[in-house]
Amino acid sequence: MPASYAYLGPEGTFTEVALRTLPESATRQLVPMVSVPAALDAVRAGEAEAAFVPIENSVEGGITTTIDQLAVGEPLMIYREVLLSITFALLVRPGTKLSDIKTVSAHPAAQPQVRNWMRDHLPDVVWESAASNADGARLVQEGRYDAAFAGEFAAARYGLEALETEIHDAENAQTRFVLVGRPARPAAPTGADKTSVVIWQRDDHPGALLELLQEFAVRGVNLMLLQSRPTGEGIGNYCFAIDAEGHISDRRVAEALTGLKRVCPQVRFLGSYPQADVDPKDMRAPRAGTSDDEFAAASDWLARCQDGRF
Repeated sequence: MPASYAYLGPEGTFTEVALRTLPESATRQLVPMVSVPAALDAVRAGEAEAAFVPIENSVEGGITTTIDQLAVGEPLMIYREVLLSITFALLVRPGTKLSDIKTVSAHPAAQPQVRNWMRDHLPDVVWESAASNADGARLVQEGRYDAAFAGEFAAARYGLEALETEIHDAENAQTRFVLVGRPARPAAPTGADKTSVVIWQRDDHPGALLELLQEFAVRGVNLMLLQSRPTGEGIGNYCFAIDAEGHISDRRVAEALTGLKRVCPQVRFLGSYPQADVDPKDMRAPRAGTSDDEFAAASDWLARCQDGRF
């Protein structure tokens, strides 16, 4: 398999900056792709070892394009995640003033993060979506648009200048990126892990979602993300993307997934992987009755009952 990582390009995206924080990126060929689907399809086709794509931001939640692409098609698996603090610069061609700007471009996920700033400084400007923030900068370089919201680091790459910097509506905004590859055995648990799945309801009835969530709740599994996505099979038909605290090898997580598999027509496992920027020693202990030892003790008790040894 080629020793390459595909990522949401072109060069100069936040995705590229986040990818370069991974030590192994120094030993891989980094290949920019035009879209998240293109990056993931490169892995499915065997053209790249892995893809690195955004999956969630702290302002708008899950990035639907990525979630939807992982939920369908040939299965892929998440191996790593990276958190990157995000702040935007307004990039323009040299000599452009704020009053000259009539159109601005960026990735759609950027809009909620700069909406209030635009209202206050560029109230009459037309927003044009781009495949990525760096692609918006490229389109400004080509003269298609007047300005782009992107990382300040992209200015030099596209011959632009930062007219404004440190633009963000929400303090401490972050985007989560994931390294995605073909399915394989998950890495060993670290003690500070996350498990991602997509689940489908069997049918729509009162309490249906509650029944699914109880599979986690009764086993003491904390949910870190819950996002509904339409299945494409008509209004009211949804699947749910879930990030749960813990590793698939943890008994409480394994039993929750087993319970979901019994009652859901489809469960897609997307991986168990280390949480970014979390030290295992800072993790809280499992709720009483949900540790691996307690699950093992309960199983042993049941076996003794079945053997008449109680």
